[in-house]
Formats: sequence, C-alpha cells, structure tokens
Amino acid sequence: TGGPSWEVPLGRRDSLSASLSGSTQNIPAPNNTFQTILTKFKLQGLDIVDLVALLGSHTIGNARCTSFRQRLYNNTGNGQPDFSLDQSYAAQLRQNCPRSGGDQNLFFLDPVSPTKFDNSYYKNLIAKRGLLNSDEVLFTQNKQTMEIVTQYAENQELFFKQFAKSMVKMGNINPLIGESGQIRNTCRKVNS
Repeated sequence: TGGPSWEVPLGRRDSLSASLSGSTQNIPAPNNTFQTILTKFKLQGLDIVDLVALLGSHTIGNARCTSFRQRLYNNTGNGQPDFSLDQSYAAQLRQNCPRSGGDQNLFFLDPVSPTKFDNSYYKNLIAKRGLLNSDEVLFTQNKQTMEIVTQYAENQELFFKQFAKSMVKMGNINPLIGESGQIRNTCRKVNS
C-alpha cells in the first residue's frame, strides 16, 4: 500500500487462544473523547506522539455507518450534526448513512487515497474531513496533537518514521514470558 517498513523484533510469544473481548477492551471507541483515547494509550505505555502516529493507520481501511452516525445527526444529543465536520462532506456521508438503518454500510476512513498508505489522513483532519470523532479530535481538542497532525500533513517521511517506531513500541506491549504462549512456527496457527 506504499507505507513504511520496519524491523519486527523476532521471538515474541503468541497466545494459544484468542479473545474478541480481550482484543478490543483497550482500543479506543470511535466516539471516545480525546482524554479517554489518550488515557487508553498511556495505560499501555504509549505517549501522545504514538497516539497521533498510530491513528495515522486510518489512512487505509473502512468504518461502518454505525461508527460515526451520531456525528451526522445528533452529535451532542441536541439533534444537531457535528459542526467540526465539513458540512459538504457530512451531506455526502448522509447519502449512504441514513438516520436509521444502513448500520453495516462501509465508508473509507480516507476518501482521498483509500488504498494507499500515505499522509492524506492528516490532511483530511485539517480539512475537517476526519470520518470518526476519535480521529477529528486530534485536530480540534489538543494543541500538541494539532501541531503533530500539521507536521505529518506537511511531511510524509516524518510520519512514516514515527509510525514505524510506534508500531515496534506497540508490538512490545505486555509480552508473554516464561511458559506462557509459544513462538509460532507459522504466524497464522498454533504449533501442532
């Protein structure tokens, strides 16, 4: 997809089982406040720079209508849309994300270059076209993250460099040690 590469540390132990609830409990929700998102990252040993860099992964992928509908119709419970979202973009989104129904309809997180890993995500945030509230708050709720977003929008290589560092850091969160888990022979399956 054109993104950066990085050296993945080898020898990490994988779990012998999977847990959907365990895999999602520490991930910010699309409508979390900035402070909630930052707290979730900090609890994992990630800082504000990691937060902005790692959310840049939203330069590819999709989100379901149900993940951002409240921004289009009832952002603060007063029946009004989110005015931090570009209103022409919001009108475009409403065409396939109705007030009710269409929960599973998919939308590109980055409508500019949806299949290319680049810095368009940050440019979208500056243009008030961040699809998820958890994205847009990086540019509207905190001065430090606003500055980082601007830097990454202007300098793709800076974003790529930090993204790679933050991915390695994230990959080292709570490693299994001792007899826990296993080093897999094939990444996709538990050893026989």
